[in-house]
Amino acid sequence: MNHLPLSKKEIKEMLKTIGVESVEDLFKSIPEKIKLKHELKIPGPLSEPELINYFENLASKNKSTEFLSFLGAGAYPHLIPYIVDYLSQRGEFLTPYTPYQPELSQGTLQITFEFQTLICQLTGMDVSNASLYDGSTAMVEAALMAWRIKNKPKILLSRTIHPEYREVAKTYFKNLNIELIEINYNQNGETDLNELKEKIDDKVAGIIIQSPNFFGIIEKIENISEIAHSFGAIMIVTIPEFLSLAILKPPGDCGVDIVAGEGQSFGLPLSFGGPYLGILACKSEFVRQMPGRIVGETQDMEGERGYVLTLSTREQHIRRERATSNICTNQAWCAIRATIYLSVMGKKGLREVAWQNIQKANYAKKELSKIDGINIKFNNYFFNEFVVEFEKDPEWINEELKKNGIIGGLCLKRYYPELENCMLLCITEIHKKNDIDKLAENLKNILVN
Repeated sequence: MNHLPLSKKEIKEMLKTIGVESVEDLFKSIPEKIKLKHELKIPGPLSEPELINYFENLASKNKSTEFLSFLGAGAYPHLIPYIVDYLSQRGEFLTPYTPYQPELSQGTLQITFEFQTLICQLTGMDVSNASLYDGSTAMVEAALMAWRIKNKPKILLSRTIHPEYREVAKTYFKNLNIELIEINYNQNGETDLNELKEKIDDKVAGIIIQSPNFFGIIEKIENISEIAHSFGAIMIVTIPEFLSLAILKPPGDCGVDIVAGEGQSFGLPLSFGGPYLGILACKSEFVRQMPGRIVGETQDMEGERGYVLTLSTREQHIRRERATSNICTNQAWCAIRATIYLSVMGKKGLREVAWQNIQKANYAKKELSKIDGINIKFNNYFFNEFVVEFEKDPEWINEELKKNGIIGGLCLKRYYPELENCMLLCITEIHKKNDIDKLAENLKNILVN
């Protein structure tokens, strides 16, 4: 939306209406001693052409379009059909914020309802909401649900969960009476079930794993669910790459109680870290502990189909101390883009894209394994990411790749010191065979020299 400032005449009329002489009178309650008495040390205003030129020069410094990237680690490059941009940028979608008045917000409520339905179909869960920031906060909200439901002090989470997700959890729980206990991974890059069995007890409220995990490995969800339920704990799965569910068994069919994740892969471009889309779904028995909003379908007085906010346990609607969350938001526009993407792709389209991710990632793994100086770290089933180990410093290798227009994978030693020579590579449907061959050829030349 364009910013159209008020005219001096309009300002004068507004001040007269509320009985104030000047704009300064609106700030009389602020003590004079703390008011700023000089101009801010910022550049002066720019004309519209000057402002456009400024941002064009700033944008020209970006190198993303000139590079071939193999980064993933929670932010995934996928093709977005143009119809997603076209439909989601219509004014009626861009301008609404939140559906407080159902009689005026049927369109927003309906598309939220459709989004929830699609997420339930993908996850195999009973109910979904549409009001969380991103994958990391969705995961923590799931953990808080388990804590409230079970009223127990411990949460177990795997070290194969995205490191930044785990940091968000530590931040949330720092001042709560919740003990976070990490479970290590085994030689196959998946959660160590033996260690899990040693650390779980009757004081554990929930277990959290990620699948595909941070190394790209598909976790044994059903086995972990059995362990969790045998101790009366809630089973939580977080999924930063939700596209994987187009081809993997739904978590709801694997004994999972709550699914949290990131919906960025569904029509949201990589844009300097956001906006993203938190996803949260659960069994119907836990719906009263679900934060955010849940839209339901009903009938009006004339028998026509209508949509309403069925549950909205936010601090705006109930007493703050009873709210399930005080920081959930309305990511409606991001959910709209995801809904359009999922609807356009359909079951067959989603499955085809997911299958391309698997095929191309396996081709890359096969080609890289042929190169001297490269070892595939974990021998296990994976989706579109895998870990490679080098004989040389991976950070140096990435710098060499950049010289040839390639952004390599994520160096893991920052998060996992024991994997100091390892790199996480991501291959999706956007990568052509020539792109993968180019990566392999460059790595071969770098490691030989």
